[in-house]
Amino acid sequence: MVEWLAARHWGLRGGIAAAAGVATALGFEPYGWWPLVPLGVAALTLVVLAARRVRGATGLGLVWGVGFLLLGITWMQAIFLEALLGLVGLESLFFALLGALLKVAARTRWWPLLAAGCWAGVEFTYARFPFNGFGWMRLGYAMVDSPLAGVLPLVGVAGLSFLTALIGQGIAWLASRPSRRHLVVSASVLAAIGVVAGAGMLVPVGTQTGSVSVGWVQGGAPGGGVYGIGAARTTTRNHLAEVNRLQDRIDAGELPKPDFVVLPENTTDMDPHTDAETGRLVAQMSARLGVPIFLGVILDGPGPDERQTASLWWDDVTGEVARYVKRGIVPFGEFVPLRSLLLPLIPELAFVGAQSVPGTEPGALPVTLPGGRTLTVGVMICYDLVYDDVVYDTVRAGGQVIVVQSSNAMYQGTGQIEQQFAITRARALELRREVLVVTTSGVSGLINADGSVAFTAPEHDGASGVVTLAERTGETPATWLASPLELAIVVLSALALLASLRWGRMGAVRTTTGRTAE
Repeated sequence: MVEWLAARHWGLRGGIAAAAGVATALGFEPYGWWPLVPLGVAALTLVVLAARRVRGATGLGLVWGVGFLLLGITWMQAIFLEALLGLVGLESLFFALLGALLKVAARTRWWPLLAAGCWAGVEFTYARFPFNGFGWMRLGYAMVDSPLAGVLPLVGVAGLSFLTALIGQGIAWLASRPSRRHLVVSASVLAAIGVVAGAGMLVPVGTQTGSVSVGWVQGGAPGGGVYGIGAARTTTRNHLAEVNRLQDRIDAGELPKPDFVVLPENTTDMDPHTDAETGRLVAQMSARLGVPIFLGVILDGPGPDERQTASLWWDDVTGEVARYVKRGIVPFGEFVPLRSLLLPLIPELAFVGAQSVPGTEPGALPVTLPGGRTLTVGVMICYDLVYDDVVYDTVRAGGQVIVVQSSNAMYQGTGQIEQQFAITRARALELRREVLVVTTSGVSGLINADGSVAFTAPEHDGASGVVTLAERTGETPATWLASPLELAIVVLSALALLASLRWGRMGAVRTTTGRTAE
């Protein structure tokens, strides 16, 4: 296979790389054809192996990345087409680097293992750099419905990405030199991964210590681009209207009275402490329900032209009791890196508004329920989901129930919403906890501790209900193992690559001089 590709025109290899990138993106939601993911990984490796030089492999990686991202994050054009093209251009550079690394890794005897480590290293990097990273399209997220998903409670999303890449490299290894030995080794590795996945499903759900009745409210939003939540205070009025409908059903005996009610990120688009009308609407919600509400708000400050996205625990008598400030903020969505430099060049960035300032504390709020019972609520706000340690902190800091508050109104009608819900499902299985998702306009719902979906609410429309959530304690191995394991894979792979470069230079000296370099 590699020899055949090497003999073909470079344009054919480029076309295969682009098609492989697109095929890999089809493994992600809203398509969900997960078997294409390891096949797309394998196809990139095969064309890289056929490249004559590292420079050619770099170009093939770039082309693969463009195909992968143009389809995978096409929803970004709902904001601006320029935003999509800029993000694709930037993130594709990481896959150009990946192409080069795969070519270097191919010099070693155990290149399939090292190549999988290269994938882990590139995911590790683009999930953190630049500007806090964009860890959205990680291979592990696409595999939540695959038999491999069982490894999530053991080694987390990072570990699942590595194993998915390893399977792809095994396919490429087998295709590059078909033999009985390669088939046996590849089958053995696949079987071992299957055993690990099966063992992962034996990780118990967190120990149940009680239960709590939780109301949820999806107010609905106009949707569509930067004005997705509507004119000022529209989102707050929508959620007040749905709160009234929920309370009417509770009063009629159709639903039980909840211990507290969760509303989404962007329940308000203004600070209820400084905007009198927003404060009045929030007070109306709280008074109508008569139980604590947990709502997502925009806060002014802490400095001039700054804001924070926060979740407030709000009592109908005393107002705000506790808060969590979103830690994972979106570059060019919630803040503009290099703002003084870029804003004059790209005036559209003014739509981002005031600069968001991230929080620093874990999303685990100790609160008091009606009747005096205490509870620690684990919370993530939207983009928090893509940061492993932010997710793990919700249970490491003692979260007994897990909620996700989000605002996807800008992306209604795009695949972003399904992609985020799939990420949330992966996190539920990773933590082995139920997760209640509450959004402005979809998809709200309840995810079981095994990653399956208990229910979802209709997109676009207002919806509400009451669910019973188990209060749980305990951590999965992923919460303490996944991040150190990922770092170890990255470091060991980097060292192996450096050693291969050294070995390659020494081999070249031996060939030309007939003796080992000193």
